[in-house]
Amino acid sequence: MLVLGIETSCDETAAALVADGHILSNVVASQMDLHASFGGVVPEVAARKHVEVIGYVINEALGSAGKALEDVEAIAVTSRYGLIGCLVVGVAAAKALAYTLKRPLVGIHHIEGHIFANILSNPHIPMPHVCLTVSGGHTMLVYVKDLCQYEVLGNTLDDAAGEAFDKVAKFLGLGFPGGPVIDRLAAQGDRTAYNFPRPLRRSGTVDFSFSGLKTAVVNRFKGSDISTLPVSDIAASFQEAVVEHLVSKTVQAASRADVSAIGVTGGVAMNSRLREVFAERCRQEGHQLFFTRTDLCGDNAAMVAAAGAARLAHGESADLYLSAVPNAPLESAA
Repeated sequence: MLVLGIETSCDETAAALVADGHILSNVVASQMDLHASFGGVVPEVAARKHVEVIGYVINEALGSAGKALEDVEAIAVTSRYGLIGCLVVGVAAAKALAYTLKRPLVGIHHIEGHIFANILSNPHIPMPHVCLTVSGGHTMLVYVKDLCQYEVLGNTLDDAAGEAFDKVAKFLGLGFPGGPVIDRLAAQGDRTAYNFPRPLRRSGTVDFSFSGLKTAVVNRFKGSDISTLPVSDIAASFQEAVVEHLVSKTVQAASRADVSAIGVTGGVAMNSRLREVFAERCRQEGHQLFFTRTDLCGDNAAMVAAAGAARLAHGESADLYLSAVPNAPLESAA
């Protein structure tokens, strides 16, 4: 089945064509430069930009795949979990296409999309497994029993990991987005220079918390002349605390769920230190580790199309009353 995927949950306008697990095209129009001057994503600006470019992005996805609009057999769109104004644009476009083409429509939860980015990257990943989805807007541990069968094991209690990277980078005057620049600087710094706290170490849960860690960095250097600080050491020490928190909670969740396989997906999954520490820890614990391909870590529509195909295979579809829902639980297929 040839599925057109549409993704507009935040600041990436994306469209892709996926057929039987094979990506035929995957087009992403980034708004990163547009939001950099604000130090973060401005929802209203992002939504307006989606309106401007979504038609062009869909046409480019079709052209890149050598397909016509009439070749599309189903349409999948991110309809849940994201910025409401941004979600509305993608959902409206998907419904218009579904109505015009008389094709099945299915709404996808954004986290499920990221889980399928990992599955697209690793078609032979064992079921069940535990998947860490970690990005600028979410940090969640999910027990993936099978395709479209989920149980949320842990979530962030406050900031997402990527959000913490962005806020610390902004405090240090490093620009937006914060994750890539902190990763680069950390490679030149001393990871042991500052002993920042490891959150929820004794909580007994597999939840996450990053607000206190971010605040610890800010309080430690509040009032200092940033230009005189060892920024590489700060970046390395902060990143090490984030990475240890993510890895320890994920390995703990895998052990509790009694699974041997761990998937890691989302924008923060591109972090080089996270990949290094995960690989070493999983080697020690005897876990199989499956990282999402770097080109599928960020928000994209191939993951939405793949999830849509799986949902349709379960007999699920939506009608033209499909709504955009900014906060919604991750649900299993019926």
